[in-house]
Amino acid sequence: MSKRPIVKLLKIMLPILLGAFLIWYSLSKLSFAGIISFAKNADYSYILLGVFFGLLSHLSRAYRWVFMLEPLGYKIRLGNSIMAVFATYLINYTIPRAGEVARASILTNYEGVPFEKGFGTIVAERIADMIVMLVIIGITLFMQFDFIYSFLSERFNVTKIIMGGLVLSLLGLLFIFLIKRSSSKIAIKIKDFVNGLVEGALSIFKMKKKWAFIFHTLFIWIMYLLMFYVTSLAFSDLNDIPLGAILIGFILATFSVAATNGGIGSYPEAIVIAFSLFSLPEDSSRAFGWIMWSSSTILIFICGGISLLYLPFFNRNK
Repeated sequence: MSKRPIVKLLKIMLPILLGAFLIWYSLSKLSFAGIISFAKNADYSYILLGVFFGLLSHLSRAYRWVFMLEPLGYKIRLGNSIMAVFATYLINYTIPRAGEVARASILTNYEGVPFEKGFGTIVAERIADMIVMLVIIGITLFMQFDFIYSFLSERFNVTKIIMGGLVLSLLGLLFIFLIKRSSSKIAIKIKDFVNGLVEGALSIFKMKKKWAFIFHTLFIWIMYLLMFYVTSLAFSDLNDIPLGAILIGFILATFSVAATNGGIGSYPEAIVIAFSLFSLPEDSSRAFGWIMWSSSTILIFICGGISLLYLPFFNRNK
């Protein structure tokens, strides 16, 4: 039997199984009734404001995609872009990364944009998002250096960590040197991948509307951060939450979305891990994680569902 179907099946099943396990684990620590209790006492004006910021980020992403396609010679309708973006998020709850394929396919079907060109702009988006995420991580490390250093020094041998980091850096440099000198198939694939990332990142600065692209990219992530912060204000136990907890919680929660489909199960636990570093109440942290995830997921399910249903009617003349 070919290994390829098995690998594809594992890529689909492992995130689902991990999400199911984390849901069971999370609810074993805080029951569903406990989450409902926290939800009843939450200030929904902050939750709704957070959802509004989330909506703005998605709309900004859709608008950014419109002028990313213009230099390629395609002027797509904003409505199709918005519905394709929401459909992407919704479909990603089923099969990881399937949403990106569906998003490019929607443009192919309704706007005549070749699939590879549409998908290429999505890859460029992801590169820009990755750069912003790295900047946020860098800012967090800089602002919370004293806290992170003291936290690590209390639990680990910092000297060994530094030495380990230096060894890993040297091994990384050696790996880069060997890859550059190698002509093997694997080395060529790695070099092509890295060159593609660099080329994609630099192409942003060659765009006619590069400043608009940069503005919307920053706006998208500022809205994400505001959604996370504002929603935390809905819980009285988390009103005095430190900025470091917000930043670290946001980073871990963002990465958790890649671990399971849409962050199901992993999102609340990532926040618990981050907030526990600052000695914040575990039950409140877990409840906040579930309500934060639920509010953004409900937004996606409503808007994504409407988008998938309305797309054929919106494009009925085509």
